[in-house]
Amino acid sequence: MGGRPPAPRVEYIPAPPPPVTVATPTQSLRTQIELTKVSGEQNRLNMETGANLDRINEEFYTGQDLRRYRARGAEERLLKETTGEQERATIGTTGRETRLTRAEEGFQTRRTRQTEGAQTRATRRTEGREQRRAIGKTGQETRATRRTEGTETRRTIGTTGQETRATRRTEGAETRRTRETEGQQTRRTRETEGAQERLTTQARGVEQRAAIGKSGEEARRSALQQEQFRRYKEDRDYRQSRQAYRS
Repeated sequence: MGGRPPAPRVEYIPAPPPPVTVATPTQSLRTQIELTKVSGEQNRLNMETGANLDRINEEFYTGQDLRRYRARGAEERLLKETTGEQERATIGTTGRETRLTRAEEGFQTRRTRQTEGAQTRATRRTEGREQRRAIGKTGQETRATRRTEGTETRRTIGTTGQETRATRRTEGAETRRTRETEGQQTRRTRETEGAQERLTTQARGVEQRAAIGKSGEEARRSALQQEQFRRYKEDRDYRQSRQAYRS
C-alpha cells in the first residue's frame, strides 16, 4: 500500500523444556526450580513484548498511510478550487473583451457603410453622365457602320452562295470517307476496350480476394490482441485486489 515497508518480523525463541528433577530436598533443587520459573516468566514477557511491537508497527504504518492519503486529497481539492477560480476569471475577461470588440466592430462597420454609400452615389452620377455621352457617340457610329455593312453584306452573300455550294459538294464526299474510316476505327477500339476490361476485371478480382484475406487476418490478430489484453487486465486486477486485501 503506497510503498509501505513490511512490518518487522519478530522471531520467538521457544522456552526450553523443563529439566527432569528428582524430588530430593536439597538447595540445588530449589535453585533449579526457581530458575525454571524465572525462565518461563521471561519467555512469556518476550512473547508479550513482541506482540506489542507488532501492534505498534501496524498502527504506525497505517497512520502514515492515512495521513498521506488525507494530504493528497487536500492538495487535489485545493488544485481543483484554484483551477475553477482561474477558469471563471478567464471566462469573465474573455466575455468583456469580446463585447468590447463587437462594439468597436459595429461602430467601424457603420462608418464604413456611410463612406461606401457616399462614394457609390458619386460614382453612379459620374457613370450616368459618361454613359449618356457614350450612347450618343455610339448611335452615330452605329448608323454609319450599318450602312457600310449593308453594302458589304450584299456583296458577301453573292460570293458566299457560290463558295458554299462548292464547299457542300466537297464536304459530302469527305464526310462519307470519314464515316467509313470512323466505323473501322470504332470497331477496332471496341474490341481493344473489351479485352482490356476483361483483363481489368480479372486483376480486380485477384486484388479483392487478397484484400479480403488480409482483412480477415488483421481482424483475427486484433481480436487475439484484445483477448490477451483482457486476460492480462483481469490477472493484474486480481493480483492488485489480493495485494490490497493482504495489506
